[in-house]
Amino acid sequence: MTASPIARARIAHYAAMRALALHGVHHPVARLLLAAAACAAAGAYAAGHHVLEIHTEFRREEHRS
Repeated sequence: MTASPIARARIAHYAAMRALALHGVHHPVARLLLAAAACAAAGAYAAGHHVLEIHTEFRREEHRS
């Protein structure tokens, strides 16, 4: 089963975030995962999803106010 564009973007975002936390911005794998996350986010946006659907934490914070 293929993941939806929004699910792919969330997975790529999470992987990039973990790589950045572990290795920093200058590590080649972290940079590769950042590029993959950007491509996945662009694909989700092109499929009609909004940015806030990828970043669910920000959306939850917004609803608390």
